[in-house]
Amino acid sequence: MEAVMPSAVTTSKSKWARTFSKVLHRHATAAGVVPDGGVHKVKLPTETEEWNDCRTTKSLSQKFDRLHDEELETKVALEALVAKIFATVSAIKAGYAQLQHAQSPYDAEGIQGADQLIVSYLKKLSELKQCFLKKQHDFSPEKAMALAEIQELKSLSTTFKIMGKKLESQARLKESEIIFLREKLDESNKQNRLLEKRLNQSGQLVLLDNLHISGLNPTHFVTVLRQTVKSIRSFVRLMIDEMKLADWDINAAASSIERGVVFWKEDDKCYAFESFICREMFKAFHLPYFSLFGSSVPEGKKHPQVFFDRFTALKSMKAREYLASKPKSTFAKFCRNKYLQVVHPKMESSFFGNSSNREMVGSYQFPDTTFFTSFAEMAKRVWLLHCLAFSLEPKASIFQISKGCRFSEVYMESVAEEAFLSSEITPESEPRVAFNVVPGFMVGKTVIQCQVYLSQFKTR
Repeated sequence: MEAVMPSAVTTSKSKWARTFSKVLHRHATAAGVVPDGGVHKVKLPTETEEWNDCRTTKSLSQKFDRLHDEELETKVALEALVAKIFATVSAIKAGYAQLQHAQSPYDAEGIQGADQLIVSYLKKLSELKQCFLKKQHDFSPEKAMALAEIQELKSLSTTFKIMGKKLESQARLKESEIIFLREKLDESNKQNRLLEKRLNQSGQLVLLDNLHISGLNPTHFVTVLRQTVKSIRSFVRLMIDEMKLADWDINAAASSIERGVVFWKEDDKCYAFESFICREMFKAFHLPYFSLFGSSVPEGKKHPQVFFDRFTALKSMKAREYLASKPKSTFAKFCRNKYLQVVHPKMESSFFGNSSNREMVGSYQFPDTTFFTSFAEMAKRVWLLHCLAFSLEPKASIFQISKGCRFSEVYMESVAEEAFLSSEITPESEPRVAFNVVPGFMVGKTVIQCQVYLSQFKTR
């Protein structure tokens, strides 16, 4: 056993070595390297083989270049075809715009020309479709693209011109409408001013004609109140105009009436003057005849029918006419007293350069001036409202709101909406009453809201 085993191992090793050597030889032959006595030899290509390889490479390169050029030419031709298609579509759009423009106003020749133009471009578009399907590109791509761009620009220019003409036509139409509406507005304003002038001059309250005391209700009182407030504001505008002509400081005058009030707008200062006029004109409104006779008014003269008769007698006449015919009447006395309270001597002297009007009114000689006529009409409205208030059963009562009160939609109406729309309002501040403008009234259970000016107050 000991002599046999080494021989078997040796034989096995030699077989494994021969097998491994064959594998290496095959790989070396495939790689062009042949082992020879431990030295590796490299097999070099012959001159013929090198020439054949070079010719093959050059042929492949030329073939690739030809394919690349053909693809490039096809791509450029396709781009040119697409450009021509887009240019044709733009021309069709321009022709359609011409067709629409020729329809209004109607232009038969323009419609026919636009129709023929659209049909011709549609045919051209069909031809381009066939060229694309059949891959017929028998034109110069560069020239075709340039012409297509020019045609598209021309079509866009034509479309924009037509749109411009259409917009100009619409603008002219709108201008004509504006002119017509302005003329209509001016005519309506003239008619309104004429009616207002007639109403103020005649003093007639049409809704109260042929009215009996038994038919009175809060609606009639509201009608007279609206006319009264309108006449007050008319007098306030006249007074402010006189102040401006006399070079008054309007801001200082408004601040002297309502101190410490910050107005939302500059024009809101007129409410301060309106508040002053209402305060003076409605003073003692709750007393019969504004307490002209003190407390010595006979009971018979306090009867509702007496006040209604006075209302009926005055409402159909102009204030100046009534004062001229009855210069010693109760209304004349009321008008005299209120004028001396409202128009300060310095104000009158500043407006007119003297106090002659004041002296005339004080002696019941009422001047025929625009300023006094406006005042007399306002006084007449207040007097009529007072007579109507005492004609009602129960009689109407007047009320005002104290400064700093919270706003109530039941009893108040704001003359300035900015108080609710201002961005300055915060949870820590809210609009409250700065001053009364027009007083409110109670007619039985009916509440006629007072008009107030609201300002901001900090809450604690």
